[in-house]
Amino acid sequence: MSRDATLSPGILRLACIDSEAPPLFNLADGGGCRRGYEPAAAALVASVMGLRVEWEFMAWDDMLPAVAGHRVDAVWCGQGIIPERQAVVNFSEPYAVFDETVLVRKGDPARSPEDLAGYRVAAIEGSANMRLAVTFPGADPVAFTGEDVFGDMLAALRRGEVDAMVDDDVVTVPLGGDPAYDVAFTVRTGNRWGIGVAKDNPFLLADLNAALAAVVSDGRLEKAWTRWMPHLPFPLADQVPA
Repeated sequence: MSRDATLSPGILRLACIDSEAPPLFNLADGGGCRRGYEPAAAALVASVMGLRVEWEFMAWDDMLPAVAGHRVDAVWCGQGIIPERQAVVNFSEPYAVFDETVLVRKGDPARSPEDLAGYRVAAIEGSANMRLAVTFPGADPVAFTGEDVFGDMLAALRRGEVDAMVDDDVVTVPLGGDPAYDVAFTVRTGNRWGIGVAKDNPFLLADLNAALAAVVSDGRLEKAWTRWMPHLPFPLADQVPA
């Protein structure tokens, strides 16, 4: 494929779900604009490339096929870099690293993996979170997907349709202050998130990596991280020149 062959002039088309998952992202407004760390990071990287971000909203399990089929340029939407996804797309260097947290209903006593025996544990289908959920002894993993998979899991937990859910700490830990939920425990998995690009578009991947390196090096990505997630240490500090 020729250089940037999938790019519309001046636009970087990115796939994501439209969901309320702060501080990563909020629901898009009427004009399609989004707030949160991921939209901010994407805008920084695109600006270095001389491009403007255009979001394409779709169901979670439609995103990777859309990238592979060149219906969008890339997926920038909470994609942990795991082998199942690497079989479909190539990933950039990480723009985020998170651990994974189990959320339960308020008052539930579970505080360890062993406490989840017999629990129905929700996680996104084919995700790093599901890879963790299946390791909990005696738990019954329940796969979720769809247009608003994060919101659907939270609603299922709140209604008692599942007993726990697994997602990255950035979105689950803040919910420990919600009257409906408790944080059970966090597993230090160091889940690396990347930008997914079609395997036959290496030039776009190289450009994204170069732009990402630039905003890490000059401190702009850390500034965006600190604005949206001041409770979490910036995980890419070792990549910043001294």
